[in-house]
Amino acid sequence: MMRALGLVVLFLIACAGVLLVYVRQHGFSARAKPSAVETFLARKVRSLATPAGVKAMRNPLSPTPLNVAEGRDHFADHCAICHANDGSGKTMINEGLYPPAPDLRDRDTQQLSDGELLSIIKNGIRFTGMPGWGGEDNENWKLVLFVRHLPELSDKELELMKEVNGLDTPAAHHGTHQKE
Repeated sequence: MMRALGLVVLFLIACAGVLLVYVRQHGFSARAKPSAVETFLARKVRSLATPAGVKAMRNPLSPTPLNVAEGRDHFADHCAICHANDGSGKTMINEGLYPPAPDLRDRDTQQLSDGELLSIIKNGIRFTGMPGWGGEDNENWKLVLFVRHLPELSDKELELMKEVNGLDTPAAHHGTHQKE
């Protein structure tokens, strides 16, 4: 038992040494893209930090046109500065964030439960640029509806969002809202 523990400690010390050499040679930059390992570990830690009861929560609001539109306008006013009107994350601010704000249309975000999305909106994510907004649950649930709607966003909706915030979206020029 002690021998196995000693090997684990020795392995961890070796990993720390390799990491130290890498950091001293390359440094840290907020402009670097997170590695696959870093992204995997960050998602696992976020998942572990989310209480099971939150994961099981379902959105009590129906995706009516009005609820989605109100979520869209709130997103345009508060979220698009980092996430872009189309949810792609292609913004000037996001270029300097580490880790960058994700493409909210991607499977990794869309497969999160309603409760996980609500928790991220309300509480933020530590050690990232995602703040905890708090706010009214009803408004936050509308944001969850809108995040779910992002993969089907229309050109008309993008125009309405631009009227709210003045931000242009790269996808609007390409006629597609899928990840490029």
